[in-house]
Amino acid sequence: MRRAAEGLLQAQSARFAGLDPLLPAATAPPEGDVITAALPDGDRVAGVVVRTALEPGSLGSLWSALDVWELHPLLGGPGGRGMDPLLRQWQRVIARGTIGPDSACVVSWPTRDAEATRALLDHGFLPLSVIAVRTGPAPAEPPSGVAVRRAGPADAEAVIALELAELEYSALVGGAILRPESAEIKRASVARHLANEDPVWLAERDGIPIGMVQCWLTESEPGSWSAIRLPPGRWGYVNCLSVLPAERGTGVGRQLMAAAHTELDGAGTIGSFLYFHPSNPLSSVFWARQGYRPLWTTWEVRPAGALR
Repeated sequence: MRRAAEGLLQAQSARFAGLDPLLPAATAPPEGDVITAALPDGDRVAGVVVRTALEPGSLGSLWSALDVWELHPLLGGPGGRGMDPLLRQWQRVIARGTIGPDSACVVSWPTRDAEATRALLDHGFLPLSVIAVRTGPAPAEPPSGVAVRRAGPADAEAVIALELAELEYSALVGGAILRPESAEIKRASVARHLANEDPVWLAERDGIPIGMVQCWLTESEPGSWSAIRLPPGRWGYVNCLSVLPAERGTGVGRQLMAAAHTELDGAGTIGSFLYFHPSNPLSSVFWARQGYRPLWTTWEVRPAGALR
């Protein structure tokens, strides 16, 4: 199996390079349950299924089901042509399990692979989030009439309120989940980022916070999570951008990102990346104008038993 997997990885890396020059080489999947499928021409594809149980009250529970079945495909050269039979085999595995309502099947795959997209749609998956990258300069933005400054620990309550406003909107148009403990989860997360002095900016009008953006720096290096998704090097990560509903469309978000990009670009990064929901009518347009374009799409079926 190891030799076959190595061959699939090499062929998959070659296909990734042809799809998108920013894709890193395919990496070996984590430990999990191996599934295989045969193609009509005799080629075989494989995948590893990892089942993860998230703790209620964890940060990840705000954008994920608690019971996650994630498939890591090894499609080799056939690429998208091998996705359909692999998903059929996965559906048989899922059908034998005990599936609750707070569950999901998840696959992350290069956005530009249209053949795989067709197979995923046919099996009931929805594109709930993408990883988008920016490797060139963002457009210059004129001042929007607001003041932008770095946030500190004393601004925690304002940052929490803005993050909750973003979560509420994302729950309407994407994969985010409003849970009873959302405020407590965000409170702990914001306190941690401010204590670590991760870059967080506030936009204020007449001294009143109306928007924020939270970022940090990450290294894409062997063994890191980001090496699976990004080319090697230092990257800026945009974790959350939020503008109060009454202020959206007035240029506040653009001014916040101008400040963020200036600092991230000055930290020796080769680019910046973020997640957004393609079904979000605001972010899907905004991030393209900021120079970001999709690299990976995360496809989901919720609940997991809806996989077909």
